[in-house]
Amino acid sequence: MSVGDLLNQFDDGLGSLLGQWNSYSTAIATVFVLIITYAIMNRVEPETHPMLLARQASGSAVRNEGESPIYRGNSAPHGLPLNGGLNVKDPGASKWAAGRDGDLRDIWRRAVTGSPEGDGPKTKGGISTVLGSEKVIKHDLNDITRQINLVGKHIASQGGKKVAIYLPNSVEFIATLFAASFHNLTAILLPFDQPEDAVISMLQRSGADTVVTAPGAFPFDNAVKSYPGLRQLIWVVDEGNKHLDWNEVPKGIGGSVNVSTWQDILNDNPITAGRELPEADPKAEIQDVIIFWQSKPGTLEEMVRFTQGNLVSAISAQLTAIPQKERFSPSDLFLPTAPLSSSFPLVLTLAALYSNAPVAFNSVAGTSPDLALATAGIAPSIIVATPQTLKATHGETMSKINSSFLSRLSHGFQTRSLTQDGAMPTSGFWASYNDALRPQIGTEPKLRLVYVAEPAGADAPKLSEKVLSDLRAVTRARVIYALAAPRVAGAVCQTLFHDYRVLGDGSGVHFGPPVSSVEVLMKDSGARKITDESYAGEIVARGPAVAGAEAALGVEGAVRIDNVITYV
Repeated sequence: MSVGDLLNQFDDGLGSLLGQWNSYSTAIATVFVLIITYAIMNRVEPETHPMLLARQASGSAVRNEGESPIYRGNSAPHGLPLNGGLNVKDPGASKWAAGRDGDLRDIWRRAVTGSPEGDGPKTKGGISTVLGSEKVIKHDLNDITRQINLVGKHIASQGGKKVAIYLPNSVEFIATLFAASFHNLTAILLPFDQPEDAVISMLQRSGADTVVTAPGAFPFDNAVKSYPGLRQLIWVVDEGNKHLDWNEVPKGIGGSVNVSTWQDILNDNPITAGRELPEADPKAEIQDVIIFWQSKPGTLEEMVRFTQGNLVSAISAQLTAIPQKERFSPSDLFLPTAPLSSSFPLVLTLAALYSNAPVAFNSVAGTSPDLALATAGIAPSIIVATPQTLKATHGETMSKINSSFLSRLSHGFQTRSLTQDGAMPTSGFWASYNDALRPQIGTEPKLRLVYVAEPAGADAPKLSEKVLSDLRAVTRARVIYALAAPRVAGAVCQTLFHDYRVLGDGSGVHFGPPVSSVEVLMKDSGARKITDESYAGEIVARGPAVAGAEAALGVEGAVRIDNVITYV
């Protein structure tokens, strides 16, 4: 067939098509063009490559009898050491020299001096105290350094060796923790607002000789009578009660307890005293930090002694667990709404200080605080919450959204962006339709990151993939869900920054891959045996962030096909 014949056939076909064209043809073609145009113009690229989410950890090439392979996150491949420290470079050291793992003293030095990177002025963070919705007190870091030095010296001069911190989240809490590190004291973090017998039991088990606490919270009389090992008591008195005499010792106790106030310790020294940190001595002996594991109110199952190496390893893992451009920075405002007496919020708070991110403390922080109340007066960009808090926030918000068809439709579009496109919803009409129904978190919508940890074996509510997806949509923040355990500093494992997937009906619960300071395996547990076909068993964590280097979590878990850790 010649070219001319082909052109004639094409001409006849086109003429026949145009001859049959009508209004229905126009409508169909228009709809088709609109669909193609909409798909092209609204195409959303996923925030991370799907293959990175399809295999989030790697197992060891071999396994032992009765054990699964050892799983590590992709950021800590097999054959290389786990993340063990902060890689601290001492002044004057070569930029090519290996850094030290560091300890808590290096955290505070970085907070007060700023990041050493770059040639410009060093950017420092800050610490503030939130008192209600209209009063926010910003603290001078040099003043806090003075408190660290003077309180630490006072405790050590009175013969103190083990200092128990029984305070809500506050500047005095964090200052006492650093004072213990700088003055070779053992810090004991007691969960706040506990029954009287629980407080006394914690003092007896830990062997504390000093307590830093708030009036009205600590059972002074009964504690002294029941626990003769108590030698010092330091009251942290608020502004309204400073005029009272808190140094008086009740009758019958005698002079066995030295009672003083935080304010008196500071006022009895010259205003210029204690403003310089002690000289750094990397070889100096640094005492441990003791934390009580509390899976439910009123129950204290285990007393755990973390070395400072455990803590800095966990801090380093959190600093590297999120993409470089999303890490904590001086432009953030970090707020722990979970109590600092737990290792997960404590590690994240110390990571924020090391990153020179401003930190805010609010005494309402607890197991299940109201987020609107906890964030009143400030606009946090990063928060640490408890499962109870987020579960309550989810239930309250979704009940409002489900009451309207258009609200459900708007929420569906946002959820689709997360689960189908792999990207956070962008601003637009449908994204802003539910603004009035969103939870009020902070004075401005700056929230970008929410951390929450599930305590292994606790009664805390489980946050399913669907619940996490809903929370991301209504808060417009990424939610990182972690698994915490008694003898593991920080997290055992946690979801990846860009993992928004919802599998099946969304009822599944998973905790992502192990963090870079921990490796995880499963062991035989009772009737459940490890086989080549099933790796379900008791979860065991190993690594520099684990007290004693290895710890069984007491819960049964498994590894999904995408190599994330989940409960059986």
